[in-house]
Amino acid sequence: MSTDITLITGASGHLGANLVRHLLAEGEQVRVMTHTENDNGALKDLVVERVNADLRNAKEVSNAVRGCSHIYHCAALVSTIDGDAAHKREIFDTNVRGTMNILQAAQLHKIKKVVVSGSLSATGYESDTSSHEDMPFYPFDRHLPYGFTKHLTEHECLKAHANGLNVVIATSCAIIGPHDYVPSRLGRVLIDYANGSLRAYIPGGFEFVSSHDIAKGHILAMQHGRSGQKYIFSTTYSSVDDLLAIFSEVTGRPLPKLRLSPWLMATLAEIADKTWFKAFPNRPRRFTPGAVRLLQMHRRASHDKAKEELGYQPTQLSQAVKEAYDDFVRRGLIVSAK
Repeated sequence: MSTDITLITGASGHLGANLVRHLLAEGEQVRVMTHTENDNGALKDLVVERVNADLRNAKEVSNAVRGCSHIYHCAALVSTIDGDAAHKREIFDTNVRGTMNILQAAQLHKIKKVVVSGSLSATGYESDTSSHEDMPFYPFDRHLPYGFTKHLTEHECLKAHANGLNVVIATSCAIIGPHDYVPSRLGRVLIDYANGSLRAYIPGGFEFVSSHDIAKGHILAMQHGRSGQKYIFSTTYSSVDDLLAIFSEVTGRPLPKLRLSPWLMATLAEIADKTWFKAFPNRPRRFTPGAVRLLQMHRRASHDKAKEELGYQPTQLSQAVKEAYDDFVRRGLIVSAK
């Protein structure tokens, strides 16, 4: 077993919960940075050292980093809404300033290497072309605040690299798989589907990554990634129709009868955003203009760089759905129909 201590931020999130289990299985000594306001059920019964710290507090972050050798920075505030000014400030302070605090503490305490979780939303996009690491982020498209902050996070990583820190960006697509304790947006869709409460859907498509693959990708980035580089990790692109077909096979439930018009849902989401949700701008909801827009972009991503440089080998989306379903059943969030 290594005597080094590896710090993970965001260990109670979907990515972090899977990553910490992979590292423990490999014999790593793990410290997790948690926030007292968060539900840390994802860490129950795990043999890890816990340190409470707020990412936005530089002193607390420095104390959490002290004594570690490596860092996986997975924590972020994920959002598919525009929100009000306070919401935007919270996303910025958590995602950008929080990352700055991690990177500055890493330099101060001479951390050997840092892997920072990135998002496909901060990667360039061109229609009919798979996104790759060298595509520039185009700031004049209609982006959500979350996407902007993840782009700025990458910029902070490059600044830290220029200042001598060994830092790599591990970019994630939409994650599906077990140990989804929040649960995530995609996890809630699977739960609703399996429990028979998802009665309609809109077509579209996106690039998905299994929780196993993205956790393994982070480990490969730590082991072999070049400082200052970005690596995209995905499992496969899937249309919503094909994904729901996997849901049907795994859960034993039929497909929803209503396949709604994307144009209609986009229009309704925009109207709701400017009327009802104008009074409640930060309230989460299933269909937001941003979420509908992302599905209609049919974004694809290339993981060729990760395969060629890191030896990354993606698994199967169907296996990730099956493992997510089994985990939700085990935790009582899904009543099995089989």
